[in-house]
Amino acid sequence: MNGEPHIVIIGAGIGGLTSAALLAQAGVRVTVLESSTYPGGCAGTYYHQGYRFEAGATLAGGFQPGGPHAIVGERLGIDWPVRPADPAWVVHLPGREIVLSRDRSAMLAQFPDSAPFWEEQARAADVAWKMAARALPWPPGNVAEALRLARTGLGQLPGGVSLARLAFSTVRQWLARHDLAGDPAFVRFVDSLLLISAQTTSEAANALYSATALDLPRQGVMDVAGGIGGLAQTLAETIRGFGGEVRYKHTVTGIEVEGGKATRVHTRHGRRVGETLDGDFVIANLTPWSLDGLLGDDSPARLRREVRRRAPGWGAFVLYLGVDVAQLPASLPDHHQIITGMDGPLGEGRSVFVSFSPAWDASRAPEGRRAVTVTTHTAVRPWWDLIEADPDGYAARKEQYTERLLDAIEGVIPGFRSGLTLVMPGTPVTYANWTHRHLGMVGGFPQTSLFRVRGPRTGLPNVRLVGDSIFPGQSTAGVTVGAMRVVDDVLRALPRPAERRLIVPRPREVR
Repeated sequence: MNGEPHIVIIGAGIGGLTSAALLAQAGVRVTVLESSTYPGGCAGTYYHQGYRFEAGATLAGGFQPGGPHAIVGERLGIDWPVRPADPAWVVHLPGREIVLSRDRSAMLAQFPDSAPFWEEQARAADVAWKMAARALPWPPGNVAEALRLARTGLGQLPGGVSLARLAFSTVRQWLARHDLAGDPAFVRFVDSLLLISAQTTSEAANALYSATALDLPRQGVMDVAGGIGGLAQTLAETIRGFGGEVRYKHTVTGIEVEGGKATRVHTRHGRRVGETLDGDFVIANLTPWSLDGLLGDDSPARLRREVRRRAPGWGAFVLYLGVDVAQLPASLPDHHQIITGMDGPLGEGRSVFVSFSPAWDASRAPEGRRAVTVTTHTAVRPWWDLIEADPDGYAARKEQYTERLLDAIEGVIPGFRSGLTLVMPGTPVTYANWTHRHLGMVGGFPQTSLFRVRGPRTGLPNVRLVGDSIFPGQSTAGVTVGAMRVVDDVLRALPRPAERRLIVPRPREVR
């Protein structure tokens, strides 16, 4: 690889690792720098007292033919360590349960009038998955990308007219066209799905984006052997197999800029001063705020403006639990979303996602136990205000949220509390300490408009963002689509010797 351009990738999240693997496979020298001792970030798995807990994300989609993980796996020769989760999950509304599965029959039995809406959603999602498979450069970052988008975008895809209408609609407007906006139970149900897949609800969520966000149960979601971090571990091993490097306990402390370009990355290794790496390109699996901090005075004006003006995204309050299987009902589905009331905004314990480690995966917990990850959306600022001004109030709020989430689970699984053997709460402050994400934000930005989404460009010609901060954002599938787009962008910008080729995924039919 002598003389090859060197690309430094900051952060071993799924977006950074996917970018590194595709670039290494294309013959580019890559080095991934990760501050933690294991890969994955918010889609990682950590070990504690015999349990393997998922840090945040617990389910993964996008493995269907033509899905982003399937495309990347085929390109890289990866056999992903996954098994289908069936049912995908169960949504518990007050007074009813909706089982989500690929055939949608249980859901349609609960909401029979919604069938035309779901048929239209499926048609739109099929086209959107094909668009994602092409790694189309949305939003376009320059004239060349705009021209390429025009040549390969909506005009060549069936259903372009109806998709254009969805592109300018919210989900609530879409529901109104199907006479569903007046059904409070159905709206609450759709809102609950959108909160975890689009980071907002039907009143604001963009309809075209949401067609895919609502499609994960139909396409199928997966449990990962050993926990969600198995995806990151597989990618890290693949990078090394192609000659790339993944370095753990290497915290990036600054990015040096000369002549308007990033030239060097400074690191700290554990508690010691690390090294300085020269780089021709930097790909940052970070939030815009974190990248701005690493660039310091060299941060471009557009990035500085963005971090001043952009509102923070969601954080998560999380419980990591150990539970005795003897206290669980037989044939209990592994994944549940609990909506505790029909009124008021979701989040802050009103929407609770509960994931049990699969019974088939004995590596996740001591014998006779299950590992459980419980999350709810929460605003980040109040947690930081409390820990800085009122540490006792912070501790009290943490205890209050713990009880709120355990009460929600007990209402769906009576006797659950009596089986608990371990309870560990975490807040956005916890996420910030362990993942170094700005204010502990997770999940990316709310997807409210396709025309205001964030692309990977940063204002420096050889620095790109990747991960959930760029479109399409949320989920391992979403950040994989973003990584495919970034890799295509970077390879087009590099000199191309004969042995290197562009990674342009070919779409396959979505079944």
